[in-house]
Amino acid sequence: MDTIVEKLKEFGFNSYEAKVYIALLKKYPSTGYEVSQNADIPQSRAYDALKSLEAESIVYSTKEKPQRYSPISPRELTQRFKRRVNSSIDFLEKKLPNVKEDYNEPIHSINGAETILDKIKEVIKNTKETLYMELWANDYKLLESVISDAYDRGIDIKIVGYDNFKSIYGLVYRHEGAKEIERYTGSRMVYVLADNKESIFGRIESKVVWTQNEDIAFLIKEFIVHDMYLLDVYERFPEQLRYFYGTGFKKLKEKILDKKSGYNIH
Repeated sequence: MDTIVEKLKEFGFNSYEAKVYIALLKKYPSTGYEVSQNADIPQSRAYDALKSLEAESIVYSTKEKPQRYSPISPRELTQRFKRRVNSSIDFLEKKLPNVKEDYNEPIHSINGAETILDKIKEVIKNTKETLYMELWANDYKLLESVISDAYDRGIDIKIVGYDNFKSIYGLVYRHEGAKEIERYTGSRMVYVLADNKESIFGRIESKVVWTQNEDIAFLIKEFIVHDMYLLDVYERFPEQLRYFYGTGFKKLKEKILDKKSGYNIH
């Protein structure tokens, strides 16, 4: 019985109320005195418990004197518990995510090429709807199987690929400035955005950042999408762009980039 008492206490009963309810299940209708005897508690405590349980419609009393008390059935009681728990769960499922609005997701550093690739694979495997990526051909080969699986799951995939990049999965734009970018950054860069909320970016050979911060996700998407805009335009109008901006956008780079940037404008 002690175990039942403890479980009833988890649903708001105190010890006396739990013992009174159990005593009534064993024998009802019962007077207050009989309840105190069967529950082995002081008579005053028995009446206090009966009063509070009656207020909760868990116990009912007769109008006659002396009053006699009866409990609701165990099934009705447990159904009430279930409704209360389900209602609380529904409430929390709706409200808890909103608490996160004022919470900034932490930013994590990941070091080492193997660990970085494992994390990228994990993110791709967990993608539900959309996947944006910028990466080098050599790194793509190491990720091709999980990208293929994502494509087969119906994931909307868009890739900017560097250095003789080839892929049959999703929308792909080839970027011809791989060597220049690698000289400028000193490494192969990678950008991954899954479901517009989870992102990885950095030097794939040494150190990247992984986060679910929505502001960073927005910036990564803007970066990748604008690269796609430019590459799409360049594919359609290469001669016109070369005429206005020079080979490799030299004139545009001279106009925008400062000489200390380290970016090769020749």
